[in-house]
Amino acid sequence: MIKRHFLLVAAGVLILLMAVAVIVRLSFADEGGGGPGGPGGGRGGGGGQEVAVVETAERTFSDSLQLVGVARGQRSVNIASTNTELITRVLFRDGQTVRAGAPLVELQAREQEAGIIEARARVEQAQRDYDRSKELVDRGIAPRVNLEQADSALKAAQASLEAAEARRGERVIRAPFSGVLGLTSVTPGTLVGPGTVITTLDDISTIRIDFPLPERYLARAQSGTPISATADAFPGSEFSGRIARVDTRIDEVTRSATARAEVPNPEGRIRPGMSMRVTVRQGQRQSLAVPESAVQYEGEGAFVYRIAPGERGQIAQRVEVEAGVVEGGYVEILSGLDAGETVVASGLNRIQPGAPVTPAQRSNSQ
Repeated sequence: MIKRHFLLVAAGVLILLMAVAVIVRLSFADEGGGGPGGPGGGRGGGGGQEVAVVETAERTFSDSLQLVGVARGQRSVNIASTNTELITRVLFRDGQTVRAGAPLVELQAREQEAGIIEARARVEQAQRDYDRSKELVDRGIAPRVNLEQADSALKAAQASLEAAEARRGERVIRAPFSGVLGLTSVTPGTLVGPGTVITTLDDISTIRIDFPLPERYLARAQSGTPISATADAFPGSEFSGRIARVDTRIDEVTRSATARAEVPNPEGRIRPGMSMRVTVRQGQRQSLAVPESAVQYEGEGAFVYRIAPGERGQIAQRVEVEAGVVEGGYVEILSGLDAGETVVASGLNRIQPGAPVTPAQRSNSQ
C-alpha cells in the first residue's frame, strides 16, 4: 500500500514539473520576440520578417480611355473574277507581296484571242485600202472623198482591235494595289464565276483600327489625338498611332461614334481582323506612384504598408491612401504618402500591422 502511494505522489510531482517547464519556456519565447516562427522572428530569432521595399517617387501619368477595336488594312479587297471561266495559270504564291498591276491569274481566253486575230486582219486590210486610196487621190485619179472613207474605215478597224485586246486583258486578273496576298485554293482548271473569291489582298503597311467612341468623349478625342494599342497575340508589345478621323454619325443605340486610328505597321505584325485594345491618351501629369503590388484594396478604399521606426526597429505601418489611375504597372497615389517614403512592395498578405520588418530588397519606383 505504501509503495502504491509513493508511485502516485511521484507521478503528480513529475506532471507538476512538466507544467512549470512549459510555462517558463513560453515566458522566454515572449521575451525573445516569439521565436523564429513568431511575428518578430527571422534569421537568428531577433530580426523582423524580410520584405521587399520601394521608395515612393513621381511618375508620368495621363488620363486615358480604354476601348476595344478591330484592325483593318489600309486597303483591303477580295480578288474575284467578273466572268465565268476556267483558270489556266496561277501566277502568285500564298502570302506573296505584290506590286500594283502584277498579274495574278489568267483565265481561258480562246474566244478573245480569236477576236484579236480577226481585228488585226481588218486593220491590215483597212490600212491597205487607205494607202491605195491615198495614192489614187495624190495622182488625181480618185476623188478625195474616197480617201476620207478609207481613213474612217481604218480608224474603226483600229478601235475594234483595241476593244478585242481589252477583252483579252480582262482574262488576266491583276493586283489593283500593292499589298500582301492571302491564301488561295484555286489551281489551273478551276472554274470560277462572278463573285468567286480567288484570294485576298491587303495593304498592311499602315493599319486602321476602328473602335467605338462614346459621345461624351467626342470633345476630348479629335483627329490627331495620340493612341496606343495592344494585342493578345503580342504580349508586352505596344503600337503607337493617332486618331485619323471620327465618323460624322452617332449610333442611336450605342450612343457612340466610330473612330478610326492609323498605326504604322512596317513589320506586318498586326493582321486585319485582330482584336485590339486601344488606349486614348489625353494630357500628361507628374504624380506620386508605387508599384501595383504595393497596394491592397479594401471595399472602396486602398492601403499600403509604410516602413516606420518602432520600439524594436523598423515596423510595417498600415496607411490609407487615395489611389488614382493605374498605368504601366504603377498606381497613382493622390494622397496618404509623401515622396521618398518607403513602402512594402510585395508579400503584403504576410504582413501584420506594427510587426517588425527587415527591408531585404530595395528598388525605386522609377
